[in-house]
Amino acid sequence: MKRIVSCPCCIAVLFCSAVAQRTGHPPGDYVTVNGARIWYESEGQGEPLVLISGGPGDSHGIFHPFFSRLANQHRVVYFDAFGVGKSEQAKSRKEYTFARDVDDLEGLRKALGLSRINILGQSYGGMVAQAYALKYPESVARLILADTFYSGRMWQTNNENCNYEIRNQYPEVWARLQKMRAQGLKSSAPEHQREYYGVPLGLFYFHDASKVQLLPQADSNPDVYYTIAGDDADFVIGGDIAGLDFRADLHKLKMPVLVLGGRFDRVSIPRYAMEFKRYVPQAQFVVFESSGHFPFIEEPDETESVLDEFLDK
Repeated sequence: MKRIVSCPCCIAVLFCSAVAQRTGHPPGDYVTVNGARIWYESEGQGEPLVLISGGPGDSHGIFHPFFSRLANQHRVVYFDAFGVGKSEQAKSRKEYTFARDVDDLEGLRKALGLSRINILGQSYGGMVAQAYALKYPESVARLILADTFYSGRMWQTNNENCNYEIRNQYPEVWARLQKMRAQGLKSSAPEHQREYYGVPLGLFYFHDASKVQLLPQADSNPDVYYTIAGDDADFVIGGDIAGLDFRADLHKLKMPVLVLGGRFDRVSIPRYAMEFKRYVPQAQFVVFESSGHFPFIEEPDETESVLDEFLDK
């Protein structure tokens, strides 16, 4: 994984590292959703759990093989959003929108013939999950929000935290970035990306930096990321994300809600993640004490236990 890490949104442009390991995928196929071919994979039987990956622009590969352990009791459904991974890409970047990601999830549910679904949204995927649960509450049995954001402003604050880390820990990188930005380059510029994404992922995403090697390889599409999150998304959040704010509506959710966070997550920092307790007071909230942005990688047994308990209620 390395072209990395758009801070903070899960890993927008991530995953190409020599240390990442390839993992097996369950059987998959295409379905047509809102006029586009969307790739999905499915394993196990039982109540469906649909996983929504981060980015925007990251493929479902981030979840392999960590969620296969849930397939013993549940049907785990992975998919690539429009423009990502094996799914069809847009002819124009203007087709990539947050609203489409939300409606495509409902289209996928219908295409697979599912009734109510459990959904888990990771990072950016958690924003899609919140919007989906508010728009299609009758389609959601249980909602899991993992290492995510309740608003564009929360995302921006976490952006600033990531850049604070770069400025303090990699001042030479920060100086080069500032020189580029003084010349008018934004974070979507290829040379800016090469510099920014050269910072080790362990700085942002992991409690134990050595576990970076456990991140699976997965495809990502920077066009999706810099369209939905804005062309300077690593510094100033824009695009569709900038206008999102779910705080006033989250109390309306009637389904069981589980909010997950990592104590050492520098992308969705606990200071703000814990504010979900205020906006979703009925939710169960769990902090993984030895994890960063990916508890399912750093604490897989603990994550499985928490998810099994929540899904089996």
